[in-house]
Order: sequence, then C-alpha cells, then structure tokens
Amino acid sequence: MIYTLDKINELAEGDEDFILSVVSVFLEEVPEDLSALESAIDEKDFDQIYKMAHKIKPNVDLLGMEQTRANALEIETLGKTAGNMEDIIAKFPLLKKDVEQVISELQKDFNV
Repeated sequence: MIYTLDKINELAEGDEDFILSVVSVFLEEVPEDLSALESAIDEKDFDQIYKMAHKIKPNVDLLGMEQTRANALEIETLGKTAGNMEDIIAKFPLLKKDVEQVISELQKDFNV
C-alpha cells in the first residue's frame, strides 16, 4: 500500500462519512487531473503542466503519498519555469503509475 489515511483520519476525528467523502473526491478528480496533465505534457503546454501538477499535489499529500507528492512538486516546478520537457516526460510515468495504483487500491479498500 502506497497510501495512508493518517492525515485524513486526523482531520476526520472519527467521521467515517468525511473519510469516504475525501476518498470519493480523490477518485473523481485525480484521474481527470492526471489525464489533463498527460495531455498538457503531450502538447508541451507548460502553464497547464504547472496547473495540473499543482492541483494533484495536495490530493496525493492528503493520502500520505510523500514520494508521489515530491514527484508532482518537481513536475509543477518544471512547468512553472518552462523547464526541461525531457525531465517532465521522464518524471510523469512514475507519478501516473503511483496515482493509478492508489486509485485501484482505494476502489478495492472502499468498495467503490
């Protein structure tokens, strides 16, 4: 398991509906954001790369995905500074793999 509910549990203070709500929002929004990020990379749209990586970052952080958050931050920074596209292209597959794995795990763990 590459995610943890520690941060969400701390915020939820035992509210199971809140936890499910956060997980549901992650499952709804993050796949769309990931797809938009991939499209932005394909189009070499640095502004959109920055925006999508920036949007993904707090969602993975909330699930305690520190390595994934760091990877999203690197892509965000490279997008903001119109950095090396090769670096972005090299970093994206790991971000995508981790996010897709967590989506699959969350769907299984929460039966959604």
